[in-house]
Amino acid sequence: MAGAGALGALAGCTSTLSSPDDGSGDEPENGTENEDAGPLTDYEYTAPPQIVDLAERDHTSTLRTVSARHQLVTDEAKGGPVELPEVWAWQADDLPPSAPGPIYRMQEGESFELTFDNTHERPHTVHVHAVGKSWKDDGAPVTTRTKVNPGEQKTYVFEGDVPGTHFYHCHVQTHNHLDMGMYGVIRVDPEGYEAPDREYFLTLREWDGRLHEMEAGGDAEYDAGDRRPNFYTVNGRSAPSTFHPELGSPLVLSQGETVRVHVVNAGYETHAFHTHGHRFTVVEEEGSSIPEAARYEQDVVPIAPAERLTLEFTADGDPGIYPVHCHKVDHVTTDGRYPGGMATAIVYEEAMGSDEFAEVMVDAGYEG
Repeated sequence: MAGAGALGALAGCTSTLSSPDDGSGDEPENGTENEDAGPLTDYEYTAPPQIVDLAERDHTSTLRTVSARHQLVTDEAKGGPVELPEVWAWQADDLPPSAPGPIYRMQEGESFELTFDNTHERPHTVHVHAVGKSWKDDGAPVTTRTKVNPGEQKTYVFEGDVPGTHFYHCHVQTHNHLDMGMYGVIRVDPEGYEAPDREYFLTLREWDGRLHEMEAGGDAEYDAGDRRPNFYTVNGRSAPSTFHPELGSPLVLSQGETVRVHVVNAGYETHAFHTHGHRFTVVEEEGSSIPEAARYEQDVVPIAPAERLTLEFTADGDPGIYPVHCHKVDHVTTDGRYPGGMATAIVYEEAMGSDEFAEVMVDAGYEG
């Protein structure tokens, strides 16, 4: 099948996830569990992030912080499980906790009341980029002198006055709280928004497993000044779990469709977002529409910390499976093992009956 060879083509490498030459003989330096003592925590596992349509909830939502376990690579996937024993996940209303948190979606001109109910043992806030809010609702205690302590609530009011894709996170001890998983996406659709055939949200992030082991009570030592990421994720998962159609982040499409992808960098490092077999156009950046005259096709674009880009392309390739990954190739690793990490794929529905797709799904732990 032309266009296949998906995982084997990652970042120009000819190995696959089933390759014996994947570093599997090397023990990871920064493990997240003590194998002799068993798991460090027994928290509930996170779920994949879900889209919350605020119009369906009368433009109100309650958000909580929940200590949870987080699987980067699931049990059934090749090389799994790989997990963080403790993250601080966002939980919206009756949804399960997730890291990234829920994707809040609203229309331009609407307002949104978000109540943060702090049932966690640490103080937190909610800070949202770009959209309008009062000074006291900015969520930055270094200037507002306000944070939400354990057992307290605060209702923030956000205005949908800046259309685009935006980033939210905790702004208390940000260098650690954001790293613990307290981040998410708010989407403000512009007036008259025309949805494409397919639309996806991808959040990129790197993690240092030592922080999570330390917070879970393990014997790891962590210093933010010596941050050394060893895990890289798309929507909170590492390859091959990123290829799982239900738990991961594949861009499933059909030939001829228009595709819009909102990419958010929730980490502290710049990433090089790259698509195989397809060239895209950046149409939005940080809530600003790119003028038609300034748009051009490309297949790799840098995305800086907290940056948000909206990309569009047409599914005009030979139907198959095409990698999408960070082209800082060390970011396509999971605790030093390649391929893994920050990688997913463009998957044509026309190719989902192929032997190649079945092999990719075996690695991803998806039975179909």
